[in-house]
Amino acid sequence: MSVKKVAAENSPEFSEKARENLVVVREYNEESDKFAVEEVERRCETVQRGKPTLVTDLMGDPVCRVRHFPTHIVLVAEYGEEKEIVGVIRGCVKTVTRGVSGFVKIAYLLGLRVSPTHRRLNIGTKLVQKLEEWCKQNGAEYSYMATDCSNEASINLFTQKCSYTKFRTPTMLVQPVHAHYKSLGSGISIIQLPRRLAESIYRRIFANSEFFPKDIDLILLSRLNLGTFIAVPKKFLPRWDPKTGILPPSFAILSVWNTKEVFRLQLKGVSALKYACCVGSRLLDAWMPWLGLPSFPDVFRQFGLYFLFGLHMEGKHASRLMKSLCAFAHNMARDDGECGAVVAEVGPRDPVREAIPHWRKFSWAEDLWCIKKLADAKEDSSNDKFAPSDWTKSRPSSSSVIFVDPRDI
Repeated sequence: MSVKKVAAENSPEFSEKARENLVVVREYNEESDKFAVEEVERRCETVQRGKPTLVTDLMGDPVCRVRHFPTHIVLVAEYGEEKEIVGVIRGCVKTVTRGVSGFVKIAYLLGLRVSPTHRRLNIGTKLVQKLEEWCKQNGAEYSYMATDCSNEASINLFTQKCSYTKFRTPTMLVQPVHAHYKSLGSGISIIQLPRRLAESIYRRIFANSEFFPKDIDLILLSRLNLGTFIAVPKKFLPRWDPKTGILPPSFAILSVWNTKEVFRLQLKGVSALKYACCVGSRLLDAWMPWLGLPSFPDVFRQFGLYFLFGLHMEGKHASRLMKSLCAFAHNMARDDGECGAVVAEVGPRDPVREAIPHWRKFSWAEDLWCIKKLADAKEDSSNDKFAPSDWTKSRPSSSSVIFVDPRDI
């Protein structure tokens, strides 16, 4: 497209209706759209010199972030006669718990990108609206999205233009992977659970949580799931048989998801001084691991994440057991060699929050989830617009637990 034509289309004289007509949203075609979508992703990740920026590499697969959901789609936005791809959004539909009232079908919207050269043309809004139509056709009663609390542009788009409501604020906890191993603590046994037993335990302990996926069996069966592990005091082992399904009086449990098979991250734009300090801490930790220095991982080359999900603990020794499990996951990531951090996301009132090791500087005190009741969702049985049957109006209880689906990351 010529410079003159772009200028004309963005001039005040060019009507809003004409601009709308230049945008067409359609389903992504993997054969013809792959490189154009990658270019949109690249344009949206600008790196300023001296300002650290975390860049995501989808490793040549624009569908990777939704591919592991049975029901998913990717939409693209074309602009002008040349049909230039200038926007993309992903979505999926799944069935999850919504607290004590059972399961509900919900859509998850993610990966919205609009090329910087074509913003302010309502492309993001059109992508969201088109995706919502697909979600309703696939039975979704609600849709939600997640973003950083500081991402004002995304929050304004969804809350002001697309009628989403600020809903939940889980905490993202990030633990860098050091060059040394972490101690698991004494008197603790860590056992990998068989998949079916893990599924049974999860369905029991998260029955009254929010966002627990009905297809947890598929998640645990995925090749990206590295296993479900339980930590128990050794003194309980002689009296505990996992095959019975009866849990010991004190335990902690979690699963590990390997996101580096889906996407990789890389930190760019760091000053030379900060780079030297980070590399130096890593070398010192590698030379003298017995000191247990909090070294900075090598995030200046592409690295992956291990995501911890299904975190739960009970009993007198619960906090210590959870810390031991997190150390175990850290050591798994350390042995991987390509993993730079271990990440967990939990609700702000979840008891496990205080037991998960993390660096505050690299963690998000509040992630923001926004939700919307879709127009064709089932009507409430009550005429009261604040009826509890409308999930968007519900408030988290003091015991509220959010289950973060690892496929959402």
